[in-house]
Amino acid sequence: MADLIVTADPIHPQRGLARLGAQTFACVLGRSGIRTDKREGDGATPAGRYALQRVLYRADILAAPRTALPISAIARDDGWCDAPTDPAYNRPVKLPYRASAEHMWRDDHLYDVVVVTSHNADPVKPFTGSAIFLHVAADNGDPTAGCIAFARDDLVKILETATAVEIRL
Repeated sequence: MADLIVTADPIHPQRGLARLGAQTFACVLGRSGIRTDKREGDGATPAGRYALQRVLYRADILAAPRTALPISAIARDDGWCDAPTDPAYNRPVKLPYRASAEHMWRDDHLYDVVVVTSHNADPVKPFTGSAIFLHVAADNGDPTAGCIAFARDDLVKILETATAVEIRL
C-alpha cells in the first residue's frame, strides 16, 4: 500500500499531479487551489495527509473497483450533509434530509466512483470543510468545489494500491 502525493501546478492551481509510486496521474483540484486554512464553501482543496476511508460507486454504471478499502454501492437516496451547524455535518445522510446535503447519486458521472477521505472526520469541526472526496473529473476539466478529481480509469487504478492521500502546497 502507498500514499498518493498530490501537488498543484504553480501556474494553474486548479490543476495538479498525483504521484503513486512510479506512476503519475493528472488531477483537478478545487477552484481556489490548495489551502491550509480550509473553510466550508471556499472552493479550496485542503492541504494535509488524509486516510482513504472507503469507496462508494454506482453499481448500475460499473463493477466494483478492486481495492482493499471498504466498498459499497451508492443508493438513489444517499446524501452527504454539508450544513456546518447540523449534527450530521460531514456525514452520510439519507435524502431528503432536513438540512443541506450533497446528492451522491448524480447524473453527471462525477460520483460514479467516490473515495471518502478522513478530512474533518474525527472529530468533525463545523465550518472546516465537508465532503472532501476523490472522485471522477468533469469531462470539461472544470475545477472541483474542494475535492480531488481524476479520469475514472485513473481513479480505479489508484484504488488498487493507495491507502492515503497527501495534499501538498
